[in-house]
Amino acid sequence: MKRVFDLVIAAALLIALSPLFLAIALVILLTMGSPVFFRQQRPGRGGRPFTLIKFRTMAVGASRPEDQRDEARRLTRVGTLLRATSLDELPELVNVLRGEMSLVGPRPLLLEYLPLYTEEQARRHEVRPGITGWAQVHGRNALPWEERFAMDVWYVDHRSFRLDLRILWLTLVQVARRSGVTQPGQVTAQPFRGSGGGKS
Repeated sequence: MKRVFDLVIAAALLIALSPLFLAIALVILLTMGSPVFFRQQRPGRGGRPFTLIKFRTMAVGASRPEDQRDEARRLTRVGTLLRATSLDELPELVNVLRGEMSLVGPRPLLLEYLPLYTEEQARRHEVRPGITGWAQVHGRNALPWEERFAMDVWYVDHRSFRLDLRILWLTLVQVARRSGVTQPGQVTAQPFRGSGGGKS
């Protein structure tokens, strides 16, 4: 039932929001140039990697590690608006159609975090990652990592169609308030360094 719901809603949203989708792509192309989309390998269900698709929010930077970390310098004004409104996440609906993601589930993080999880934290990969999730509607990037992972695992243990509907509704409220988008003093959040290593 969850998969059918994901397919129907993702397809309907892509069709209904296609004018907005194209408008955002055009604005990015005019203000930042190509590529329009940001693609990155993320761990999916069972930790298997897939290519996450989002709208690009940063100027293309140099390949040196110190430049890649300088997100504040590379984040554009258009990108800031897209992140604040969560519109940069729209292309992930394609990931949902492909079966790589769900509308609701633990957010897909970075592949490099996989060996840093405790056995309990790694349980977040027992389900498909989601565009939104239980942690996202309870603080998003402002949450400590351990609290966020605990919420992800709680969702895995208590997931239901009714809970998904609740999370989707709370997501609309969260987006309208533009809360939890960033961690204080960060463009997004500190990277995860292992248990007790930061926030997101």
